[in-house]
Amino acid sequence: MTTQQTCFRYKLTLEYFGTGLVGWQKQDSGRSVQGILAAATHKFCPGEVSFIGAGRTDAGVHAAAMVCHVDLPRDYPAHRVMDALNFHLKHDPVSVLKSERVTTEFDARFSAVKRHYRYHIIVRRAPLTYQIHRAWHVKIPLDASLMHEAAQILVGHHDFTTFRSVKCQAKSPVKTLDQLDVSRDGDNIYIDCAARSFLHHQVRSMVGSLAFVGRGKWTKDDLRRSFEACDRRRLGHNAPPDGLYFIGADYPES
Repeated sequence: MTTQQTCFRYKLTLEYFGTGLVGWQKQDSGRSVQGILAAATHKFCPGEVSFIGAGRTDAGVHAAAMVCHVDLPRDYPAHRVMDALNFHLKHDPVSVLKSERVTTEFDARFSAVKRHYRYHIIVRRAPLTYQIHRAWHVKIPLDASLMHEAAQILVGHHDFTTFRSVKCQAKSPVKTLDQLDVSRDGDNIYIDCAARSFLHHQVRSMVGSLAFVGRGKWTKDDLRRSFEACDRRRLGHNAPPDGLYFIGADYPES
């Protein structure tokens, strides 16, 4: 007869630099955020643990506030979990910003009611230095106002097949996009988007196509026709991962 081990659940908020990593999810080869966290945890809490994230960022994608949860076999004070992880992560591009004890009813993935991403473009002729791999460097001028106007075509409940990776495992290409705003601050263009969930490569594909509009290669109607075709072959461009950040997840107040 076996007895079920009691576990204690912790909600963590993380930031990480995704360049050089294979993404959030642990894979057969390469360093992943999940793998780095599990290795750090093992150093103060032996045993198998699994970190469940609010999203699954791709290789090269960063996070400013990724939410995840983990079950540990011991009842540690939340701040000690944060401190212990950060101590063992000091040589890794991952940091724990916040740690909270939560009930096992909380699930970082399935309890989330909205996810937020930001894409950063830097428009200038000069090469990037300290922001290399932290933004998409575009040398051709972009019209952010026109990009924002065109972006509103994509807001709402739609079939996003055109902006869906062929490797996407979602059951349906239909999603509800709540926000897609484009703003400019000097050389910086920011694309902020929010939805309950996203398709694989959806954000990068939307950004790449909006950049076509911003540079005058596409009109708003070209974007609309590409979108409504529901055909991945009609995609304008898939933006690189460098400028994409997971910046937060919303959960019910309870």
